[in-house]
Amino acid sequence: MSGESAGGPVGIDEFLERVRKDFERIGPDEAAAEASEGALLVDIRYAALRERDGLIPGALVVERNELEWRLDPWGSHRAEQAVGHDLRIVIVCNEGYASSLAVASLHRLGLTRATDLVGGFQAWRAAGLPVTATATATATATATATATAE
Repeated sequence: MSGESAGGPVGIDEFLERVRKDFERIGPDEAAAEASEGALLVDIRYAALRERDGLIPGALVVERNELEWRLDPWGSHRAEQAVGHDLRIVIVCNEGYASSLAVASLHRLGLTRATDLVGGFQAWRAAGLPVTATATATATATATATATAE
């Protein structure tokens, strides 16, 4: 998809709507269930967000700008988890927008079972699903709790 229609360019909202018509997105509980059955959760949030909010245990962290190279099963820079085009992949961004665009790109590589998490990491956390704090997030929470207690 080029992002342009016969009538000219489209805005990002329309582009996102078009892209999402090509796959079924899933919610946090379904993503967790699929992960427990072997789906690969891939966290594409940038480092500052992962440091601030934590990580999804077991998720593969891949920066968005490396995603296609790391998940292409035929690629020379593929992650060891990228075992085939039939792999179920659930892309997680912060709020569920960038992940949809990433899925469209993966579909073009033949990874047609890829989908994304509606609401992203924030929805995962709000659903009460497991999150592992990073050292930075733990230190920040401790400092905040200490300041609040004083």
